[in-house]
Amino acid sequence: MDKTQNDNLTGINEGALYPNLPLKYLTASSIIGDKVRNAKDEHLGEIKDIMLDIQTGKIDYLVVEFGGFLGIGVKYFAIPFRLIRVDADRRLFIFDQPREVLEQAPGFDMDHWPDTNLPLNQIYSYWRFI
Repeated sequence: MDKTQNDNLTGINEGALYPNLPLKYLTASSIIGDKVRNAKDEHLGEIKDIMLDIQTGKIDYLVVEFGGFLGIGVKYFAIPFRLIRVDADRRLFIFDQPREVLEQAPGFDMDHWPDTNLPLNQIYSYWRFI
């Protein structure tokens, strides 16, 4: 039995500090606050929340904060989870959309969240599939 398996059975950490390699699981608290960049390495924002479909038990989308300064001009977007990939080496997420797309995209502010019961096709329909 390897040390990681023993750690899981005993609760005593004897194995590597980061046994989750290759990356398989992430905690919600480790995702919230993570940076989002595009393929050109442009900063697109930060993950603010995770939206779960309670019927399927799967993540449907992430709420990403974009732009602004000191809370002014900040927009939030519902980004479908399947359009985001993890860059485990850099500990961030990649959303392969040009920055200009987010600048022009319809977002929402924290006081006016979208109807979370809307069909997801309305959320998915905006983003370009590159």
